[in-house]
Amino acid sequence: PAQTGSLVVRCLLRIYIAKKMKTVAALSLLASASAFAPAQTGSRAATSLAAEKSTALPFLPYPENLKGYVGDVGFDPFRFSDFVPMDFLREAELKHGRICMMAWLGFCAVDCGLRVYPLPEAYEGLTSVTAHDALVEYGALGQMFLWFGLAEVIGTVALMQTLNGSGREPGDYGLDPVGFLTDKSEEEVNRMKLRELKNGRLAMLAFSGVVTQAVLTQGPFPYV
Repeated sequence: PAQTGSLVVRCLLRIYIAKKMKTVAALSLLASASAFAPAQTGSRAATSLAAEKSTALPFLPYPENLKGYVGDVGFDPFRFSDFVPMDFLREAELKHGRICMMAWLGFCAVDCGLRVYPLPEAYEGLTSVTAHDALVEYGALGQMFLWFGLAEVIGTVALMQTLNGSGREPGDYGLDPVGFLTDKSEEEVNRMKLRELKNGRLAMLAFSGVVTQAVLTQGPFPYV
């Protein structure tokens, strides 16, 4: 009986060892197969790297919602176009660009001596920098705020029509008294729109710079 029991134990031990060896062999095969996984990951990474990049910022992916808009160079590092309607963003860009083109010209014109007569005595000797406080004191900026607010209301109505699918293009108020876009091809119209965009973008930077320089130097144009 003792020999029989020993034989049974040895048989069970061999069965156990055989199962363990099968498990080890299976794990070894699995490890060998997984060795090829990095190559697949690399392939996916290569595909990701091959995705379209921004022209302006080639280290960032191209913002898809910019496609089809005049002046698009893929510049949207904060990805505003992912969660804000592009028509709203284009309207805002055009508005700020147009304001800054006029603002730069007006700011520098005042410091070059241009005045609208008759000029109130209180405004004599003012510069573009010092005019702000004086105009607030005498109420002129209050009137400007009123009229600009009215213009903003009208602009908001037009923008809402655009966002609701009226067909109106962002920034289009039908104002073309000189006829720059009259009887022009689509290519020519887009070229004029691109010029406005580029000048507006430059003006936004220029106005920020000229105000800063004027305050720092407290001097007349060209503020050096």
